[in-house]
Amino acid sequence: MTIHEDVPLAPYTTLGVGGPARWLAEARTEDDLLEAVRFARSKYAPLFVLGGGSNLLVADRGFRGVVIHLANAGGIETRRQNDHEVIRAEAGVGWDALVQFAIDNNLAGIECLAGIPGSVGGTPVQNVGAYGQEVSRTIARVFAVDLTAERAVEFAPAECGFAYRQSIFNTTQRGRYAITRVEYALTPGGVPHIEYRDLKQHFAGRPSPNLSEAVSAVRSIRASKGMLLSPYDSDSRSAGSFFKNPIVSIDAVTKVAAIKGCKREDVPQFPAGASAQASSVKLSAAWLIELAGFRKGYSMGRAGLSTKHVLAIVNRGGATAAEIVALRDAVVQKVQKKTGIRLEQEPVDLGF
Repeated sequence: MTIHEDVPLAPYTTLGVGGPARWLAEARTEDDLLEAVRFARSKYAPLFVLGGGSNLLVADRGFRGVVIHLANAGGIETRRQNDHEVIRAEAGVGWDALVQFAIDNNLAGIECLAGIPGSVGGTPVQNVGAYGQEVSRTIARVFAVDLTAERAVEFAPAECGFAYRQSIFNTTQRGRYAITRVEYALTPGGVPHIEYRDLKQHFAGRPSPNLSEAVSAVRSIRASKGMLLSPYDSDSRSAGSFFKNPIVSIDAVTKVAAIKGCKREDVPQFPAGASAQASSVKLSAAWLIELAGFRKGYSMGRAGLSTKHVLAIVNRGGATAAEIVALRDAVVQKVQKKTGIRLEQEPVDLGF
């Protein structure tokens, strides 16, 4: 395996900012992965495993360590297990390609996650979710390499610590495991999950959609918000949603309703999920950002908010990581000053 030196990382990310990696290794097998780990140890260098780069903010100075780019984009395997069809995919397989494979085979469970950039290996790390679905609801098994023990390991869903945009892989065990493949248990002939407001509005007054129609709607909605990667849409030069929807108490909802001058039930809110306290709800980060005075298209230097959706921070062209961070901090500070709620960044920082 060739290990390259001083490789620019910006082209490996959807945001398109950041400096070089001191070393970069393209890992196509578990042996490649372990070889790169041993190389990093021989250099006493930090290590970072890179997938699709869709949820990553790289510092302008880059990363003075070893980046392992997972390039194991092999085939997709399936098998029947009870009432489910289990799909096994390598970590380097494009996520949207896997969703399309599921739809082509009439398998339900991840249709609302269409159009999300990145690769399979990143989905359990962040517990990817959108439009009323989370990938943790379908994950049957996660396969990884323990970078500390240098051995292959497997995880059942209950061992992954899934919560809203969380798992053990980005919290308590961050940096320890490199995911190599994932299994998803999907429902043959299942009906699409049409629970999210935008999807309900899209299909209002129409016959119940099939899986293919649901996926087309999801991609269309994402495109309308600049959340679908396209070389023709400058708003898609982003890391997707830059801020997590905050989970807050009912009292916090009452407070922001008073600030807005509306009823509590008029504040956009969603179930907080099984891992949250029963008295908690999830608020719309985009709604809070607009409440703090930001509008679509707002810019600071070469960084800006999407012209379609304030939740995304966009590289307007030639932006630096410092400009992205400055805009992030301005949003966080104004939202907190206005509402008392502190927004959390969703993309992973590297090299800061």
